[in-house]
Amino acid sequence: MDGLLVSGLILIAVIGLVLAAFQLPGTWLILVAAAGYDWYYDFGRIGWIWLAILVAIAVAAEIFDGLAGALMAKRAGASRQAMFGALLGGFIGMIALTIPIPIIGTILGGIVGCFVGAVVGELSVREGYAAGAKVGISAVVGRILGLVAKTGAAVVIAGVTVVLAALALFNGILSEAALL
Repeated sequence: MDGLLVSGLILIAVIGLVLAAFQLPGTWLILVAAAGYDWYYDFGRIGWIWLAILVAIAVAAEIFDGLAGALMAKRAGASRQAMFGALLGGFIGMIALTIPIPIIGTILGGIVGCFVGAVVGELSVREGYAAGAKVGISAVVGRILGLVAKTGAAVVIAGVTVVLAALALFNGILSEAALL
C-alpha cells in the first residue's frame, strides 16, 4: 500500500508540474496531495515543518508571480498607473484567453494582458508610444520571470515532496527487512 501511495503522489506531482507550467494551480495540487499523504501517516512522513516550508515557498512564488510584471515595469520608469495596468491586465488577460484557448491561453493572455495594461496605463499619464512600449516590454519580461519563478517553485515543492515520501518508503522497506 505504501508503494502505491508514493506512486500516486509522484503522478500527482507530475500533473501538478504540468499545470504550474501553464499558470494553473499545480503547485497547490502538489501541496494538497503532500498534505493528504502526510495526513494518512499521521504527519509522520513529510512533517509539519516541511509542509509549512513548502507552503511558504508556494505563497512567495505566487506573490512574486503576481507582482513581477509591475515591478519590472517600475524599473523601466513606469508610472503607478502603468504598474497597476500591468498587474490588472495580466490577470484579465489570463482569464479572458483561458476560455477561448484552453491551457496555453492562460500564459498568452497573461503576457498580452500585462503588456497592454502597462502601455495603456503609461499612455494615460504620458504621451509617446516609445515610453509606453518600453514599459510594456519590461512588464512582459517581469511576467515571464514570474512564470519561471512560479514553475521553479513547483519543481522544488514536487521534488521535496517526492524525495521525502520515497525516503520514508525506503526506510519502511529497510525496517521490514531488518525484522526478517
